[in-house]
Amino acid sequence: MKHLLSLEHLSAADMHAILKRVSAFKSRRADHARPLSGQTWAMIFSKSSTRTRVSFEVGIHELGGRPLFLNAGDIQLGRGEPIRDTARVLGRMVHGAVIRTYAQADVDEFARFSGIPTVNALTDEEHPCQILTDIYTFEERRGPITGKVVTFVGDGACNVPASWIWAAAKLGFELRIAAPPAYQPPAELLARAGGRVVCEADPLKAAAGADLLYTDVWVSMGREAEAEARLRELGAYQINAAVVQAAKPGALVMHCLPAYRGKEIDEATFEAHADTIFTQAENRLHVQKGILDWLVSV
Repeated sequence: MKHLLSLEHLSAADMHAILKRVSAFKSRRADHARPLSGQTWAMIFSKSSTRTRVSFEVGIHELGGRPLFLNAGDIQLGRGEPIRDTARVLGRMVHGAVIRTYAQADVDEFARFSGIPTVNALTDEEHPCQILTDIYTFEERRGPITGKVVTFVGDGACNVPASWIWAAAKLGFELRIAAPPAYQPPAELLARAGGRVVCEADPLKAAAGADLLYTDVWVSMGREAEAEARLRELGAYQINAAVVQAAKPGALVMHCLPAYRGKEIDEATFEAHADTIFTQAENRLHVQKGILDWLVSV
């Protein structure tokens, strides 16, 4: 039984196997294979979403399946039913599950008790589907990411940079994280992952010669009470003209969206790189189809 629960537990070979599928799904959207034909996949979302929800619903449909969207507040899970009981019920009724929630432990437990393929569509610890999409988008435009330099600017202690850390360790590229000391990833995570990961307090130094500049919101879902402090402490960690100038000429700029212009990225830089950013968003659909196809393949 295959799952996509984290990049920590996904091998480099499996990452390549997923990414290898994507171009065919993107180029032949109208007439590709339908590996989910006759299947129903539950989508259990405790966190709000635009790109993740739409891309998975459309992707499941285009692969021949039926998406069943379940807001956690509308099912018994939202009234305190243990995740393992929800998993054992749904595992007898549907063919797979996509879960977007807070605790990584909930996704892991669902996979263990449901007996069906399970996808982590975001937790507080990781965002594996997003980073696989980002890697595909980079390679679509610039070739293999192995040996390249990726610079993340902003809150380096959240789920997106965590998944970038695992990807760097497994795919052989250098990851630089530009963040204040209090927003750098835990030392335990860095030691466990290995790979070439550098934490740097100076965003210009971290951006020097980078092939890809990347940022995310400063205030993630569930961190709203910290908004005032985060805006103050992360104010200098913005992708702007100076940071782009420090990077390699022609460096890509990405943002996993939603973007708050004037905070983690300025308006002019966002618009100058909008084609890349919205191609990145579009590619969530195609990469997630690759993930689903990989999950059900023998």
